[in-house]
Amino acid sequence: MLVSLRDILPKAAKERYAVGLFNTVNLEMAKGVLAAAEEMRSPVIIGTAEVLLPYTDLEELAYFLIPMARKASVPVVLHYDHGLTLERIRQAIDLGFSSVMYDCSTLNFDGNCKAVAALVKEAHSRGVSVEAELGHVGANETGAEAADPDTSAYTEPEEARRFWELTGVDALAVAIGTAHGAYKAKPRLDFERLSEIARLVGAPLVLHGGSGLSDEDFRRTIERGIAKVNIFTDINCAAADAAHANWAAGKGLTDLMPAVCEAVRKAAVQKMTVFGSAGKA
Repeated sequence: MLVSLRDILPKAAKERYAVGLFNTVNLEMAKGVLAAAEEMRSPVIIGTAEVLLPYTDLEELAYFLIPMARKASVPVVLHYDHGLTLERIRQAIDLGFSSVMYDCSTLNFDGNCKAVAALVKEAHSRGVSVEAELGHVGANETGAEAADPDTSAYTEPEEARRFWELTGVDALAVAIGTAHGAYKAKPRLDFERLSEIARLVGAPLVLHGGSGLSDEDFRRTIERGIAKVNIFTDINCAAADAAHANWAAGKGLTDLMPAVCEAVRKAAVQKMTVFGSAGKA
């Protein structure tokens, strides 16, 4: 069944589990993620991000993701992740996405606030949930664990409270030391900062840059308030590894597709188990 973040994240936050967003770029990845959700009886979030559109057009994705979400027997949010332009965000809403993220995290506080608040009003009028980001979760560019990590882009708890109150966002992504992409060194997460943000903010919190974190890191962030975790690199690499492992001379694409789906399913099942969302549908 197709739902929005408002239908699943408040319960997750209250009961201290998290729902995974698994970004997808093709049918095999989507089938693997949804098979995992059905098997685990877990709510799930699927979708794509604006930076991934060069690999699959948004309209093409919508044609198969929306019917698959509606057909599922578990709650499925169709989410447009890291929307950078209003044009693309509005296209996602027009196509039937039930949730969008407006990423204005590189703007100053007032600019981020004003832009997100306007979109929240517009999206809510159409029954679509909105996620935003305060602080900035960047790319993983360091080659070694920093002894004294730069926290200047981390989310400030009091600013998070004000941002939530001024915008009315349905979910807030916070920066506590994670990064997008594969980690080159073990991340150092600011758990105390996360706890303080959760104490002050009424919206469910989101962890970006989840691929590569340890199971213990996930459990600790969820216990301290994270209700949604974004995953792409882990399932993307699982799909590529499966295609590589099952290829041989004379084999065609159709010979590889079942293995790719199965690898994504297994990776998603593992994450749902760690996140504690199994059995929550």
